[in-house]
Amino acid sequence: MRPSGRDLSEMRAVSIDTDVTKHAEGSCLIKIGDTHVLCTASLEERVPPFIKGSGLGWVTAEYGMLPRSTSSRMRREAAAGKQGGRTVEIQRLIGRSLRAGVDRVALGERQITVDCDVLQADGGTRCAAITGGWVALRLAVNKLMKAGDVLSDPLLSPVAAVSCGIYAGQPVLDLDYPEDSAAGVDGNFVMRGDGRLIEVQMSAEGAAFSREELDTLMGLADLGVQNLVAVQKAAVA
Repeated sequence: MRPSGRDLSEMRAVSIDTDVTKHAEGSCLIKIGDTHVLCTASLEERVPPFIKGSGLGWVTAEYGMLPRSTSSRMRREAAAGKQGGRTVEIQRLIGRSLRAGVDRVALGERQITVDCDVLQADGGTRCAAITGGWVALRLAVNKLMKAGDVLSDPLLSPVAAVSCGIYAGQPVLDLDYPEDSAAGVDGNFVMRGDGRLIEVQMSAEGAAFSREELDTLMGLADLGVQNLVAVQKAAVA
């Protein structure tokens, strides 16, 4: 029995509310169970120096957790004077995941920055940030298309992510914090809406896992991502 009482292949409740901030070109609040992430997308008519003049666009991301997004207060990273290694790793993951669903030629020489701020954490914050980040990106690109600033849709496919793992000896979908903190195997799966893989992060937190167990977790991840993609499409319809 999972701590939440969910079936092994059952996700937490998922909701995405769009246009939740006034100024960002695209924004949403994604809730996956008790994990809540605010995602905003900002358009800029410039690109980083390393691709300037190439005609290619760029999508990047920043990620952060509010001090009381967890059970005890965390110190703001700005107060510490630098980002932690976990933060840097996650925001790089978000950025490259979202770029995998973008035709950067069609986007043109401009940058979209997706900011993901964790309001409340209960496991799977990076997956929620990627899933909500795509919705914010979609809304920002819609504004570009409506204004005629791009000739064709630069978004190739939705991008979503979900966690899977082995908890109490059983493969489970969408780990919450009690499961994540006690999982023998923990993984994050980033996929496009067409089923193509973008990134898989798997690690044995306890015993090593078999190829058969990996295949089972892949099947659960595919099920979860298709569920998330359906919610994404409904949110931006």
